[in-house]
Amino acid sequence: MASLLKTNRKTIVRKFMFLGQWALWNLRQNQHIPNRLISTIVFDDMETFESTKFKPLSISLAVEDKTRFILGFRIAEMPAKGVLAKRALEKYGKRLDQRKKMRQELFNQLKLVVTQSVVIKSDQNPHYASDVLRYFPEGEHLTYKGRRGCVVGQGELKAGGFDPLYALNHTAAMLRANVNRLFRRTWNTTKKAMCLEWHMALYTWYHNFVLLKS
Repeated sequence: MASLLKTNRKTIVRKFMFLGQWALWNLRQNQHIPNRLISTIVFDDMETFESTKFKPLSISLAVEDKTRFILGFRIAEMPAKGVLAKRALEKYGKRLDQRKKMRQELFNQLKLVVTQSVVIKSDQNPHYASDVLRYFPEGEHLTYKGRRGCVVGQGELKAGGFDPLYALNHTAAMLRANVNRLFRRTWNTTKKAMCLEWHMALYTWYHNFVLLKS
């Protein structure tokens, strides 16, 4: 960006930080939500990392069904899992798992903008049900079995016909395609979780009010 605009890289960084903070604050205040109550939400978690795959991050993402309008997100630290778990523990020590806390923060924000009988769609992750019941006691929680991705490395796009979580999965795929630090293979990795949060906030405004209208 500095090269294209013929300015200093420090100027780009300062503008990114300023606009990212503005975008995030307004999202947290629900300033982006349409002037109507939301009746159907689709949510799930996607994963990325900061600096190294030994330090994964979880992105809890919620979108409106049908329109794919991004309603909110939260970013949480999580421990490494699978084959990386042991080496991550040896190299960086025990890592916090903030996923439940951040998911509850997201639900607390969304309960202000949904109907009492809101329909909430997700996969069958066993950790979701109690939080949905707590924050949306009169809503309906529909769960669906997860499916494999249609292309290797693109787990957000599902194979096998109709996808009941299409709104969320398609939006997650768009994030992977448009936010450079979320590319599957990239040198633009996140160094600080806060910078990812600012980047996500900026993209959310662009997604909702530019991409969805084009």
